[in-house]
Amino acid sequence: MKVAILAGGVGSRISEETEIKPKPMVEIGGRPILWHIMKHYAHYGYTDFAIALGYKGEVIKRYMVDYASLYGDLTVGLANGHIERRNGHGAEIDDWTVSLVDTGQGTATGGRIKRLAPTIGNETFMCTWGDGVSNVDLDKLLEFHRSHGKLATMTAVRPPARFGHLELDGNVISDFNEKPQIGEGWINGAFFVLEPEVFDYVPGDDTMWEREPLERLAREGQLMAYKHEDFWQCMDTLRDKKLLEELWNDGAPWRTWE
Repeated sequence: MKVAILAGGVGSRISEETEIKPKPMVEIGGRPILWHIMKHYAHYGYTDFAIALGYKGEVIKRYMVDYASLYGDLTVGLANGHIERRNGHGAEIDDWTVSLVDTGQGTATGGRIKRLAPTIGNETFMCTWGDGVSNVDLDKLLEFHRSHGKLATMTAVRPPARFGHLELDGNVISDFNEKPQIGEGWINGAFFVLEPEVFDYVPGDDTMWEREPLERLAREGQLMAYKHEDFWQCMDTLRDKKLLEELWNDGAPWRTWE
């Protein structure tokens, strides 16, 4: 089963990092967040990736081409240019297949998904954004998707609150919690499982996946929620990046691989 990852956005809210690289290449623990996402999928056996490129897509292309060299040992014959690659740091090089698809710098999220159709083919596929990590159980997610027989499954999450939560009795603060888990409401956490028929729900490049396609799927009863109560975190801002760095140093709750 292929995994589609949307990696073409500009990332304007984290412009301190994205002036010279796309947001999925912003590093957490010395590796791009895109790598963290791919490692999670690979842990569950999903190693065939289709990555939708846009803004500074050449950076991702260069990274993937150089991947074995970046994280392995090299012996270089300077006279003839021969390069011998060996696994470094006691780790195996990841055995992934990665299709890098230019989907247009100005293309919206829905348009990027539709442009991946020739690469994905007529089969069920997974899809997520290139800027969020989670420890969602992908086997259970797929099992849930297959159990209901609908066209689309979205992972629904409850993100941690960004600010302190107040309980008010008139003007009196009766309770204060600095960073509680939100106790109500679910949001789109990406980590989709989709049937190929969803391509027909995207009219063109300017279609936002989160608007017309998902709204129509929901109206037609074709969109189901897989509720994930555990860890999920996006990286929209520099604050989010710093939080993920701190979490990585503390053991990284999204790290499902060894």
